[in-house]
Amino acid sequence: MQKRSLRQKREARWGYLFVAPFIIGFVVFMLGPMLFSFIGSFTDYNLTSKMNFIGLGNFRRMFLEDQLFWKSLYNTLYFTIFNVPMTTVFSIFLAVILNQKLKGIRVFRTIFFLPLILSGVAVYILWMQLLSPSSGMVNTILSWFSIKGPSWLFDPNWTKPALIMMKLWSAGGAMLLYIATLQNVPTQLYESAELDGANTWHKFRHVTLPMITPIIFYDVITSTIGSFQIFQEAYVMTNNGQGGPANSLLFFNLHMWNKAFVGFDMGYAMAMSMTLFVIVSILTIINLKLAPRWVHYAGGNQ
Repeated sequence: MQKRSLRQKREARWGYLFVAPFIIGFVVFMLGPMLFSFIGSFTDYNLTSKMNFIGLGNFRRMFLEDQLFWKSLYNTLYFTIFNVPMTTVFSIFLAVILNQKLKGIRVFRTIFFLPLILSGVAVYILWMQLLSPSSGMVNTILSWFSIKGPSWLFDPNWTKPALIMMKLWSAGGAMLLYIATLQNVPTQLYESAELDGANTWHKFRHVTLPMITPIIFYDVITSTIGSFQIFQEAYVMTNNGQGGPANSLLFFNLHMWNKAFVGFDMGYAMAMSMTLFVIVSILTIINLKLAPRWVHYAGGNQ
């Protein structure tokens, strides 16, 4: 019994040793900055002065005085509401199409996955060329069908749809997740559905879709968080964070960046970061609460 206790202690020490890098990294690079931002959100801090406690002053200014805060929140919500379902549906569509057992199908999977591994800045510059009102390929293709293309990044009504269209182009990551999930759906379920007279749509609706709902749930959660964190696209495509025409691409993170590193209003920026954290947390909790109503697991709902 004594030997077993000593072995357990030795194994525990080794276990702590192996997880120590993660714990140290989490405390230093995640928990520490979060606590610092939480404290700093109640101060008037600009990197060159001491933190002066001002209570809820930053939040009062944010909600009552900063009109760009509401504009940035609206832009981010707009992007999230349309981007998440569209990219999810498109990823599932690609996965179903590319899950067929056809010769050369792996080549097409690679083609659709390639945009995901390209450099972000290079992709944004490429899309700026593609969306050029006068010489861009997108408007050129539309002109073949006698359709006058919009000004895209120069028209406030089309800037956010342009970014959503660009994000659809990089749906290859989620596509691979769905393909892997589709390949694990038991063939017996499809055979049983066929015996019951189910056609292709019925099999997708009543067999495929329920079986991939756990991955859809994961994709929706991560896509929602990622959409609220959109920054690089708008920063590169709006002349170093200017927000585009009529601030139509001034997203929440971009506005927070400008406050922190252009205006050096760090206390206010940290208050914005805490607000974003609360918003994303609430949306994640809502998704977790709604999940049992539509997410199905092979062994039953969890």
